[in-house]
Amino acid sequence: MSVTTTDLCAPLAVLGHDVQVPLVSGEKVAYAALDYAASSPALQRVWDDVAAYAPYYGSVHRGAGYLSQLSTDLFEQSRRTVEEFLDLREGDQVVFTRATTDSLNLLAGVLPAGTRVFAFETEHHASLLPWRREGLTVTYLRAPRSHAEAVAALDAALADAVEGPKLFCVTGASNVTGELWPVAELTEVAHRHGARVVLDAAQLAPHHRVSVRELGVDWVAFSGHKLYAPFGAGVLAGRSDWLDAAEPYLAGGGASRTVAREVDGSVAVEWQSGPARHEAGSPNVIGAYSIASACRALGEAGFEVLEAREQRLIARLKAGLAEIPEVKVLSLFGEDAARVGVLSFVVQGWNSSHFAAALSAEYGIGVRDGLFCAHPLVRTLLGGEDAAPSECGAPEASLPGERSLNAIRVSFGAGTPDEHLERFLAAVRELVTDGARWTYRSEGGRCVADTRR
Repeated sequence: MSVTTTDLCAPLAVLGHDVQVPLVSGEKVAYAALDYAASSPALQRVWDDVAAYAPYYGSVHRGAGYLSQLSTDLFEQSRRTVEEFLDLREGDQVVFTRATTDSLNLLAGVLPAGTRVFAFETEHHASLLPWRREGLTVTYLRAPRSHAEAVAALDAALADAVEGPKLFCVTGASNVTGELWPVAELTEVAHRHGARVVLDAAQLAPHHRVSVRELGVDWVAFSGHKLYAPFGAGVLAGRSDWLDAAEPYLAGGGASRTVAREVDGSVAVEWQSGPARHEAGSPNVIGAYSIASACRALGEAGFEVLEAREQRLIARLKAGLAEIPEVKVLSLFGEDAARVGVLSFVVQGWNSSHFAAALSAEYGIGVRDGLFCAHPLVRTLLGGEDAAPSECGAPEASLPGERSLNAIRVSFGAGTPDEHLERFLAAVRELVTDGARWTYRSEGGRCVADTRR
């Protein structure tokens, strides 16, 4: 596919692109949403598809009526759309979950007893913490500083591992730095040592084509709310054997094939096989359909076109920040490492919460500050400082002028206009040069504009 200049200039239509937000001065401006890594705005296409279906909503796998049959067909067709989007192998299956966190906790629950899990400490908490449970042993590998170091570290760790089932969990793109990980190379090493691989694609899937067949991973997990699809759904897709051999993630209707009362008064259950085994209860059909709609929209737009436009925006952002000496961009693999539209930084002389609050209150720009649910990674990138946040992403109480123990993250994607990044760069330059125009105070552990005037 050839990519033209015209192709590169048009962001995809998203909800909220024309929302006006109030500034602390009393003015209103168009909101610049630059927190895609947390939750991306919904594609207009997704919203339209869901709205068209909504009047026909009915129970799934439950009823004989027309709306129930239509909803069931829509739900299962959504599963097939995700299969195609991920380029799954024959025999792989798609389980609909609530999000990446739910998907990886589901997988952790079906691992055979005695499984040894390996993960770099640089993972998001969703792929760092689910393995800490009875019957599993976790090895956390130190943060590598290059792709080659990551591959070598995994190779050495697996070579020393005892016999038995093994799983390696790896992110596709960092939610802190946006840097891409060498998934195919790591997977080749893992398989050579008899380990299976699960890919956390929460940050990768919205930006890059993900082919399970080409990468060779055993499972992939991602979230709809980062893929321009709201309504609280996610995906775990891949091999079926461990999923079918384990007890259901949730016990209840839909997961059970038959339930019978025994003579002794107990209840005997025969569980379903396939995706239904781990999808007990009434499924989130609208969430699944929204994911499928987003998959179709991204596929039709063409990842080659989307990636080319995003790389242009990344280059502009990096160049603009490089012109401001007080700004330090965080990186694990070096400033030239390939990345998606996610970038974190600190500003000399600023507390990160104060800086992010000023961007919002004075410029109408939404970014994120804190440790981004990746505390070990951010602390490594900040030189080992300890922040002790009160909750995920929210730093402890801090006031302007205090030393920053957290970072600021700007993230964007297929729906981001060029103008939003230009506004962001101009705001950063102005804040660094002139300082904030408003006063700020600490409230609930965050810096907020002081409107008590």
